[in-house]
Amino acid sequence: QVQLVESGGGLVQPGGSLRLSCAASGFTFSSSYMTWVRQAPGKGLEWVGGIFSDGLKTQYADFVKGRFTISRDNAKNTLYLQMNSLKAEDTAVYFCAKNAVRGQGTQVTVSS
Repeated sequence: QVQLVESGGGLVQPGGSLRLSCAASGFTFSSSYMTWVRQAPGKGLEWVGGIFSDGLKTQYADFVKGRFTISRDNAKNTLYLQMNSLKAEDTAVYFCAKNAVRGQGTQVTVSS
């Protein structure tokens, strides 16, 4: 079955950077469109962006354009989310997802 394991979260100051990873297994990762979503405290799930299977095309929510970059390594079955210029409002649990299946998430806290 689909398994997704996120890592790389933590506490970072405003303006800082983090790189999240998502290890995928149980399906053909190299053929799959993958997404990142997040859930801030007390709020619903929010789509962050996605990447097509070949890694050549990405899509982003307006609130992360120019700050976040999604990439993938199909040889390693791994998805990445590079987050720069982080803001307090980026504080959330971040999940990678294949369709409706998500991992357990990794907490990102942006605070001074």
